[in-house]
Amino acid sequence: MKNKIAVLIPCYNEEKTIARVVEDYKKELPDAEIYVYDNNSTDNTSKNAKNAGAIVRVEHRQGKGNVVRSMFRDIEADCYLMIDGDGTYPADSAKKMCDMVLNDGADMVIGDRLSSTYFKENKRRFHGFGNKLVRFLINMIFRSHVKDIMTGSRAFSRDFVKTFPVLSKGFEIETEMTIHALDKNFYIEEIPVSYKDREEGSESKLNTISDGFKVITTIIRLFEEHKPMLFFGIISFVLIVLALILVIPVLVEYFETGMVPKIPSLIVAGFLVIIAVMLTVCGIILQVVVKKHRELFELELINLVRR
Repeated sequence: MKNKIAVLIPCYNEEKTIARVVEDYKKELPDAEIYVYDNNSTDNTSKNAKNAGAIVRVEHRQGKGNVVRSMFRDIEADCYLMIDGDGTYPADSAKKMCDMVLNDGADMVIGDRLSSTYFKENKRRFHGFGNKLVRFLINMIFRSHVKDIMTGSRAFSRDFVKTFPVLSKGFEIETEMTIHALDKNFYIEEIPVSYKDREEGSESKLNTISDGFKVITTIIRLFEEHKPMLFFGIISFVLIVLALILVIPVLVEYFETGMVPKIPSLIVAGFLVIIAVMLTVCGIILQVVVKKHRELFELELINLVRR
């Protein structure tokens, strides 16, 4: 049997570009089913997508994360290719990305913009800085070497799609996908993909400040959830250092004069040490929970493969 490929396009007010995007991907992947999920657009996005030959569905809950949740839940395929509807990702890499999933066993293929034309095409300076910052944080925390964390061009295996718990509601969903793949030891591949800036008259839905803040808070939340021992260990270390800064002058003065005039500093240092110990214990307990969760996830993955 021929492998089924589904092209997933989340959309919000992309009437200027969506028809061309659908047509380009139909040419590149003629046997694929192309799904456009309209996220409450107020223009002709749905109409233009349907006229171009896409299967159009509506997601009423606003936010890209909500759209991805519905896509992953509703659609059955052997390979899922997700791209944006704004025309920023040309279709020339689509077949290769799907082949890497279907023939090479990749669970997630990341379309790497940052090693290609992104910095030349992208006109929003702070977006480039934000991409680099997020990449640095995640690679440092998870000891990985992913080149593009927040790209909207990705291909997935069925195993990944059907075991990925979508928690984010907005554009931080890409970060959540990457961290999930790293934490659950999915096979990740990356290939450089060409990137084009939005065409004139097509408006970006991203807000540099608010969406950037959501991404950073998502990283912190997922860091705590997936690596609690390291997360609470860092906080405990900082508290111990603060406690030492407070207590060392007190000890020096005590050994020199036999007096302890800075009682409040000693008390605060003691409380900091107690909190640090409690956080360390919490980290140890949560790390055991995370390990057990990973074991259960592996069993769930095995059952999914058998089905």
